[in-house]
Formats: sequence, structure tokens, C-alpha cells
Amino acid sequence: MIPKGSILRGAWRLAAVFLLILFLTPVQVAAVGLRHKLAGRLPGVFHRLCARLFGFHIVVRGRPVDVSPVLFVGNHTSYLDIMVLGTLIDGSFIAKSEVATWPLFGMLARLQRTVFIERRARHTANQRDEISARLDAGDRLILFPEGTSNDGTRVLPFKSALFAVAEREVDDVPLTVQPFSLSYTALGGLPLGREWRPLLSWYGEMSLPLHVWRVLTFASVRAEVRFHDPVTIGQYGSRKALAEHCFEVVRQGVANFNAGRNGTATAA
Repeated sequence: MIPKGSILRGAWRLAAVFLLILFLTPVQVAAVGLRHKLAGRLPGVFHRLCARLFGFHIVVRGRPVDVSPVLFVGNHTSYLDIMVLGTLIDGSFIAKSEVATWPLFGMLARLQRTVFIERRARHTANQRDEISARLDAGDRLILFPEGTSNDGTRVLPFKSALFAVAEREVDDVPLTVQPFSLSYTALGGLPLGREWRPLLSWYGEMSLPLHVWRVLTFASVRAEVRFHDPVTIGQYGSRKALAEHCFEVVRQGVANFNAGRNGTATAA
């Protein structure tokens, strides 16, 4: 039986999120315009507050590396991944260019200094240069190398072309790449099996507003994240080999979460 949501719960959460956006947006706009360090920290505050409002309990295994620059890579299930990872990592996301045009979400993405990339091959060089410039400046970037979201029951192959930036060094130091696995494992206190997992996944032709509303009505959600050992391209010799390694550890991490083999954890 699918857990039922509460319309009243969804309504007050929606109102609270909009008030939060109205309050924090002018502050972030000013911080970005002034290039103040608050511009890098405020999105994390926003994501943590949203996670509480949404009733998310985030469980973490391992920890994100405390170095800059770094490229975090992992699986992608839903726009909810942004909130979960934004709670844990002070960084910016790399997203498809279409996100910039989404109502509200596009504005929030720009305020978090998201790097938008085109899927067409002719834009590859410019996009690589933009990402490289951000890494040269010491930024921490988060990439979903599958290129799209899915139903959360599997991990799609990683696109090795997206690992091109890992071939460069920053101040003569190889770029650190840290894989992560993310899975939504419980809904309303009940284990989230294969048939329920798509309730929290957003993919295909799903309506974004309707999906957001449904999530807001749920009592609680448990999200689990595992940060795997950081690596560099020098350990694997090519971006293709690096992509294959990251895919395999992320795939195995998601499989363990989905099978209930989770190990030691800490709460975010």
C-alpha cells in the first residue's frame, strides 16, 4: 500500500518554502553581486532548512573531502538530489542548460552559481573551459555523469566525455575526484522497495509541480549518501577508465543501499 500524504502538511510546507525563498533570495543576490564568501555558504543553509521542512532525514557514510578544488560525481534520481547534496557539500552543480529556463528552479540554480552545459558536441570545448576556469579558481563542483535522472533502481553508464576536466592539473596538482552514491531508502518510516522508489524519483515526462507537491505531503523521507574514496585520473590512465571506475563504485553503493546493506552511518 502506497503511503498517503497530507494535504494540510503539504500546504504549510509549501508556504514555508516560499517564505524562505523570499527572505534569502535578496541576500544571495547581493552576496553573488559583491562576490562575498556568503555566496558560497548561503545555498547550504537554504538546502538544510528545506530538508528539514520537507521532512528529510539524511544519513551519511564516509565524508566529502576537505580540499579545493574537487569534482564530486555520482548518480542522479531527482531534483531532490540537489537539496540532499547541497546540505552536505558547499559547492556548485553542473547541470543541463534546460534547467536555467525552469520557473523558480532556474533562478535558484543561477544563484548557486550552477554551471550550465549544452548536450550538443559543438559546445564541448567552451563548456570544458568554463568548468576548468571554475576549478582553477578553487571551486567545488558536483556532476551527475549519467546525463539524466532515472527511477532510482539502477545507475546509468557514466559519460566519459564529462570527465575531460579531470585530465587537467590545478597548480601542478591532479584534480581530486570523489564518487558518491545516493539512494532514498524509506518513506514515512517504511522501507522504500523497488515498487515505491519511483515515488521519489523524477524522470521521463513526469510533471515537476505535481511531483513536488506529492513529496511535500509525505510525512518523512530517508535519504542515504555514501562518499567513496577520492581518486585522480593518474591512478587510471585515461578519463574513460576513470569514468568506468567511478561508475562501478557508485553502482555498487546504490545496489547496497537498495538491498539494505548499508554499514556504519552518521546523521547529517
